[in-house]
Amino acid sequence: MRKAPHYIAVEGPLRVGKKRLATALADHLRGRDILDDRENPHLEGFYLGRAGAAFRAQMHSLIGRYRKLSEAGIEQSHFPVVTDFLFEKDKLFAYLNLDDDEIAIYDAYYRLFKGLLPDPDLTVYLKATPERLRAQLSELRDDPDARVSDAYLEGTVQAYDHFFSRYQAADVLVVDTDQTDILSNPEDLDSLLEELTKPVTGTQFFLPLGS
Repeated sequence: MRKAPHYIAVEGPLRVGKKRLATALADHLRGRDILDDRENPHLEGFYLGRAGAAFRAQMHSLIGRYRKLSEAGIEQSHFPVVTDFLFEKDKLFAYLNLDDDEIAIYDAYYRLFKGLLPDPDLTVYLKATPERLRAQLSELRDDPDARVSDAYLEGTVQAYDHFFSRYQAADVLVVDTDQTDILSNPEDLDSLLEELTKPVTGTQFFLPLGS
């Protein structure tokens, strides 16, 4: 029998529910969570289109995520580890937002850091439409994420779908958040948590009972 995954990464576009699922999954597996730091001092400047802000925001995120994962001792942990981010995802946003000269600098650091980190055993991709993400963002008022344009949301969703259509570093469970409401339906969340305790091979799709 395949072993249960030791290191699970939860991924998906902004405000799709990554943190909540990662926290719930870590609790369900009696493990620990490693959560992305949302305090990025350069994000507001990026959303306002300030020169250089995209590069500063990207490097801040890259270094912060590397530091969190490298200091966590994931491979030596006696308990399951669940993160609400996938390190490789950082590069996705870099290629969306940086120019060629900035990418050249960024990519040198990315390759260095990536070579020092373990790959997840399982990645959970929370797939979402731009319309669903906009509905989530509309509930926010003072959060900088609420300022993103519809075009940016559409580009992000397309980039995520393309990324996971080619991703092979770990097994993937795809959760269509238009078909299941893990944020507000406890039965859907419980069904997903139970599914994640079973082996996943390659890329599989999750639908709760009754869908």
